[in-house]
Amino acid sequence: MIATPRLLLIAPRITETGLQLLTAARGRGLRAHTATGWSVPPELADLGLPTHLYGGPLFADAVGRELGLAVLEPPEDWPARLPVELTGRRIVHTTLAAARELSGPAFVKPPGDKAFAARVYPDGAALPGPELLPGETPVLVSEVVAFAAEYRLFVLDGVVLAASRYAVAGELDVAPLAGDPLAAAALGFAGELLRAVADGLPSAVVVDVGQLADGRWAVVEANPAWASGGYAADPERVLDVVLRAAGPAVAARPSDLAFGRALPAVLR
Repeated sequence: MIATPRLLLIAPRITETGLQLLTAARGRGLRAHTATGWSVPPELADLGLPTHLYGGPLFADAVGRELGLAVLEPPEDWPARLPVELTGRRIVHTTLAAARELSGPAFVKPPGDKAFAARVYPDGAALPGPELLPGETPVLVSEVVAFAAEYRLFVLDGVVLAASRYAVAGELDVAPLAGDPLAAAALGFAGELLRAVADGLPSAVVVDVGQLADGRWAVVEANPAWASGGYAADPERVLDVVLRAAGPAVAARPSDLAFGRALPAVLR
């Protein structure tokens, strides 16, 4: 049986991971293309190939509906659903209006995009005001903790397929797991975590974990694989996760459809 040709379409914003995935995809016989704009290139649309995507939320929203994709992402409130034993701190899914009432420091981030900087804010008054963002904007608010080291895990069917260290003491510090003294502990915690949350994530996803300054292990966050940097993870295995995370909706697993991003209608 001859395999159906497939296409990997990558957002116009060039990244190191995007280039690695182009090479990996072409090496296994996929047609891989970097878009030059925020639309499906006409010459590719005419081919009618089953398509997969790698890029940020803006690119997924621009082309996903037209390409008939299921673009999988973790629920935006996922970290807030987890017990403190897994997060190492209290996390609340709330609105920006509520977060503006904070009287002390907290780590605040928009869960689904980059509407404002994710960081520690001294209080709610330091957050973007209503003239910039509406109060109903969803946010995750967490207690402030310090991570000694952080790791990115590309997960497929509940198994870590590829991984990389990406930060030490809050600063970018990329390294492969080979030779990392904390690698075994990171993967061990990841295994426990994934067994505990098996039904709460799509089958292809990125999960970040880290060791807190006090030695405990905790979840950092979860992200869509199709929009996540691979750092020092094996690009071939990263590609396996990306292909499942953003591909033809007709081929998506029924259990994954609940995690599909709500893609806007194609504008003409």
